[in-house]
Amino acid sequence: MTPEEMVSRLLYRDGLMLVIDKPAGFAVHRGPKGGESLEDHFDALRFGLPRAPALAHRLDRDTSGCLVLGRHRKALAQLGRLFKSGAIAKTYWAVVEGAPETDEGVIELPLGRLDVTRGWWMKHDPKGQPAVTKWKLMGRGGKLAWLALEPVTGRTHQLRVHCAEMGWPILGDAIYGTAPRSGGPMLHLQAREIIVPLYKNRAPIHVCAPVPQHMRDALVACGWKPESGAQAAE
Repeated sequence: MTPEEMVSRLLYRDGLMLVIDKPAGFAVHRGPKGGESLEDHFDALRFGLPRAPALAHRLDRDTSGCLVLGRHRKALAQLGRLFKSGAIAKTYWAVVEGAPETDEGVIELPLGRLDVTRGWWMKHDPKGQPAVTKWKLMGRGGKLAWLALEPVTGRTHQLRVHCAEMGWPILGDAIYGTAPRSGGPMLHLQAREIIVPLYKNRAPIHVCAPVPQHMRDALVACGWKPESGAQAAE
């Protein structure tokens, strides 16, 4: 990724925070095996500050959309408190295989590690950490459905495991769904919008990411209209 490409993905900028549109298939930080990560390119987002911004939270490698960065240590600490307290509202869009029988609901399934050899792979575990996801059916198309997901908690792979456990895995999920390990569709999960109450005397900052190219056809099949996509999320 070139510095120009990184800057082109900027969705929001102020003195404390940046929000970028993370591409699918790009790790946000370098893993134990090394390799290129999004973090390697944050220097392009300094905009005159002495240090590059840093991650305020994480998104999975295969998830696209709104990623929040803090521009300095004080900002990162403030954002960290907001994320930890649940003050930041996040809405994800997903295309799932199958469909819920109702129009909205809440999934409450505790999560734990699958096993130590599988790294961050997770499973439903009654003795695991509490995990809560609100969901709303946005549209249907054939054997697919378009959902808006709101993670009340922020567990690793929470949305992917919750959808799979409910019987409607996310399209393109090669770990918890039906997609092959290689050669299948990309994961149809996007961090669509984020609302950050960053300043006491101002309205919360509301940022919405454009729908990624790899999700557009499936979303259109489920009733999404590109020209009104931003309004459909609200």
